[in-house]
Amino acid sequence: MKRTSEQVAESFAAVQARADLHPEVGIILGTGLAQLVDHVKDPVAIPYHDIPHFPEPTVESHQGRLVLGRLADKPVVVLQGRFHYYEGYDLRIVTHPVRVIKALGASSLFVSNAAGGVNPLYRTGDIVVITDHINLTGLNPLIGPNEDELGPRFPHMYDCYDSALVELAMATALKLGIPLQRGVYSWVTGPNLETGAEYRYMRLIGSDVIGMSTVPEVIVARHAGLRCLGFSVVTDMGLPDAMAPVNLGDVLRAAAEAEPKLTRLMLGILEQA
Repeated sequence: MKRTSEQVAESFAAVQARADLHPEVGIILGTGLAQLVDHVKDPVAIPYHDIPHFPEPTVESHQGRLVLGRLADKPVVVLQGRFHYYEGYDLRIVTHPVRVIKALGASSLFVSNAAGGVNPLYRTGDIVVITDHINLTGLNPLIGPNEDELGPRFPHMYDCYDSALVELAMATALKLGIPLQRGVYSWVTGPNLETGAEYRYMRLIGSDVIGMSTVPEVIVARHAGLRCLGFSVVTDMGLPDAMAPVNLGDVLRAAAEAEPKLTRLMLGILEQA
């Protein structure tokens, strides 16, 4: 198997052959949150299947395109769709796009996701800026030989979600009149949702929202030296004493209702970042 750095170089070359843009910010859009790309000016959209080492997303609502252009007058690269461990992909594949974002020149990574809420003060449709995370999977995308040119063997997770960017997000939300929660995101593999006992445990250890993505991407982003900012949209509530079945349609509807607010927030942050 090729080294990660070799795969990144091949992906980078394929993207650069289509658009000679050096983005400042990389953005990964999660479930039901793909329409930010409609605001990209002078977009160049590249299907994942045209980029070496990018597989096709298998999850509904993840379109599978890399879009280069400008948002709020900043050069950006937007990933419209991500990969998940539960789809059967190795974490090296799941996080490969983050390496490409870094290679293209970005210094920051913004990520979004749909998540279940376990903080009883939250409500479906809330937007949460992530202040920290808990990895509950026992998995790590950095396991294996370290390639020093990509990052250090033992990267720290101090200020994992950049505190200055978090404060900027809070200030921007206040200015725009968008309610914004702060919270800790916990990563589980999925694809099943959690039991009542698991929800209770996750809340006990400090989780506010739970999801099946984001953490491996952020770990690799920090390994690569990228500043990170993350958002969760609460699409369902995991309250152990008030549980009900959840279906994908409800999740997508909740994400779609929150999407205009998250889009405004993202644009407002980019204008000032």
